[in-house]
Amino acid sequence: MASKNILVIEDEEDIRELVRYNLEREKFKVSEAESGEKGLKKAEKDKPDLILLDLMLPGKDGMQICRELKQSDQTRNIPVVMMTARGEESDIVAGLELGAEDYVVKPFSPKVLVARVKAVLRRNTEAPPLSDDDVLKIYDLCIHPGRHEVTVKGKPVDLTASEFAVLHFLARRPGWVFTRYQIVDAVHGEDYPVTERSVDVQIVGLRKKLGTAGEYIETVRGIGYRFRDME
Repeated sequence: MASKNILVIEDEEDIRELVRYNLEREKFKVSEAESGEKGLKKAEKDKPDLILLDLMLPGKDGMQICRELKQSDQTRNIPVVMMTARGEESDIVAGLELGAEDYVVKPFSPKVLVARVKAVLRRNTEAPPLSDDDVLKIYDLCIHPGRHEVTVKGKPVDLTASEFAVLHFLARRPGWVFTRYQIVDAVHGEDYPVTERSVDVQIVGLRKKLGTAGEYIETVRGIGYRFRDME
């Protein structure tokens, strides 16, 4: 990851310097922008590998910048990690639903920030999406998409179509936090009658049926759910 380029969009100079110092210690290349408008131009011109985006910006705020980044063909595939001082659940949910990959809440530990950046970059450079023939094996849990089969310690687990879809969606992106809306959007369809409210019901059912493996599905309070990162 030593050659990765990080764009930091942050209006407070002290925070930019703190972020730059800690990222450069890890051999990242860092560029900066003190406003959203300048950040958009730099993102389009330089195509960074990741953007650290403050939500409380002068002029266009971070939400608007995130929206424009994800709507542009030039920048939509650049992962965005939000930085928010407020830490309000509504801000985080809104940012994730706009397409941000992760978030950190100020004041943050530099070590945590660097770890989040590395995690997002690692996920973004993973192997191509799995096909229906690829089998997911996570310790004692095995998911076979093509057969719609799940086993725990070699024993089959009987899941409904929607429970299987939710489990498969989460397990393919371990460590990623997904809102209920994102889960619904990913598994919706006539065969998957999932609503935002019923996602919680699906998760409860999954955990119960999976037994000890149900602990792999973690609740992120106020946000949604994630499959535990096993690394």
